[in-house]
Amino acid sequence: MRVGIGFDVHPLVRGETLIIGGVHIPAERGLQGHSDADVLTHALIDAILGALGRGDLGQHFPDTEEEYKGINSLLLLERVFSLMQADCYRINNIDLVIMAQVPKMSPYYEEIKRNYAQVLELNHTQINLKATTTERLGFIGREEGIAAQAIVSLVGSKGR
Repeated sequence: MRVGIGFDVHPLVRGETLIIGGVHIPAERGLQGHSDADVLTHALIDAILGALGRGDLGQHFPDTEEEYKGINSLLLLERVFSLMQADCYRINNIDLVIMAQVPKMSPYYEEIKRNYAQVLELNHTQINLKATTTERLGFIGREEGIAAQAIVSLVGSKGR
């Protein structure tokens, strides 16, 4: 068994689309980044890569590469899932936290979990998702950005 942790943060800005867990969320501001800035998926990718001992998101998909500009982060998750399978691991469970003052995230939990279950070939019960505010403290509380954290446990297969 292996465990990985991932963390990501992106600023909230006007003129950007808000995508979290592959879900387009109606909002006045979205997250800014080189790809689609899907903060939750980025944290999940880093957790998987960490459990595999394969570095981080930026090493695999650098923001200096034009091919990743605006890319759907679920496509990046698919690529990392392929690496995980090649290393003979499968996901035991995932625990995710979205840290956002706005918008309210609970209406999107099930759709996010469905997206991840589909890409990662999981039962949605293997994915736990929750959100929290920071009680108006810090950059999250001032509504300047959104952060996410992910923990993943992997189980080796085929003799691993």
